[in-house]
Amino acid sequence: MESGAKCYTYNNGFIHSKMLSIDGRVCCVGSANMDIRSFSLNFEVSAIVYDEATTLKLEEAFKQDLLKSTLLTKEHYKSRSGIIKLKESISRLMSPIL
Repeated sequence: MESGAKCYTYNNGFIHSKMLSIDGRVCCVGSANMDIRSFSLNFEVSAIVYDEATTLKLEEAFKQDLLKSTLLTKEHYKSRSGIIKLKESISRLMSPIL
């Protein structure tokens, strides 16, 4: 966030998918995280699509998801409750086995 990135929380359930659009012409879409665990251990996949029409449809779907999301501010993040911080800490400790 300090570098200008915007983070959102999705309010309509859970989203695990990722989408990267490059100049509205090429996109990468899938479920894989960009880490060694996803690439070598987990059964996740991403596809690179070289089609402008598909890329534009995916961009529109992303924009629709943003309408169901809330911008996360630094103030909101810093004011997380103690129980949320505890859950995050436990999750971090368990991340190597998850």
